[in-house]
Amino acid sequence: MASVTKDNRLTSSQSFMCVGFAGIFSKTVTSPLENEGLRGFWKGNLVSCLRLFPYTAVHLTTYKKIVHLHMDELGFISQWRAILAGGLAGVAAALVTYPLEVAETRLIVQNCREPTYIGVIHTLSKIYRNEGLLALYRGFSLTFLGAFPFSIGCYAVYMNLDKLWQEPPFRFTPLQNFINGCLAAGVAQTLSYPFETVKRKMQAQSACLPHLGGVDVHFNGMIDCFKQVVRNKGVLSLWNGLTANTIKIVPYFGLLFSCFEMCKQVFLYRNGYIISPLSYKPAPGVDQSLGPNELEELKRYLKKRNFGSGESSFGNRW
Repeated sequence: MASVTKDNRLTSSQSFMCVGFAGIFSKTVTSPLENEGLRGFWKGNLVSCLRLFPYTAVHLTTYKKIVHLHMDELGFISQWRAILAGGLAGVAAALVTYPLEVAETRLIVQNCREPTYIGVIHTLSKIYRNEGLLALYRGFSLTFLGAFPFSIGCYAVYMNLDKLWQEPPFRFTPLQNFINGCLAAGVAQTLSYPFETVKRKMQAQSACLPHLGGVDVHFNGMIDCFKQVVRNKGVLSLWNGLTANTIKIVPYFGLLFSCFEMCKQVFLYRNGYIISPLSYKPAPGVDQSLGPNELEELKRYLKKRNFGSGESSFGNRW
């Protein structure tokens, strides 16, 4: 069975910074692909970027805790348990940040000429005041259901990348990392898109908005929304907009993955594991299984012992 191992060479704060920077950079660069006209290029992008910070923090923390519980004594976890961990971590992170996602959807779908909402705080407060707290979590069950096919799609690709490129992951170039992210996003997006379709409709619909928020079908709850969409437009309509969304999401994940790997290389170089921030080539004489703090303590220990240049080849490294 395929397995993955957690990379302990980065601290928690370094992992957070890598994912956070990669997410904001990727979202900002690809934001023009999902809006209308020049004015709409970055509409809703601020709230999306704000959502990335708490989402990333909760996702990383939850994922590491779940993975740690299911690792064996050698630090490995089965593929299916890793998928489960990824799905549960995504759900936990979405639970914390979901109101911001609802606000983002409302800001994006509203009419620019006659805006109902102005800014993130105004959107959240108006939804809460006019529609109640539950409106800020409308459609959240779709996030829970869609997280697992999305996670399965990502891991199905990542677990076979070495077979695709016929070389180990540490030799991947930035272009290969970009392609990897695009492939994973394409597969995962296709599997989970029906849940995303219904979720967006549930987020956008409101009796307090003109034309009920502009949705094309009217419904009561998640199951009824699925039924209405299929009855009125057919099963394949659950994938309506997949091509347009793929044009946005595929380069987003490609940039996300490649940017994360580049940020990771910078920190691995800073921590002393690799010889250059432009390469994954291991630094000679460095035990890659040690954590950053353990490696730093070892360096201090070697300096205190004042190893001579001829006493130890490992001592020469430092």
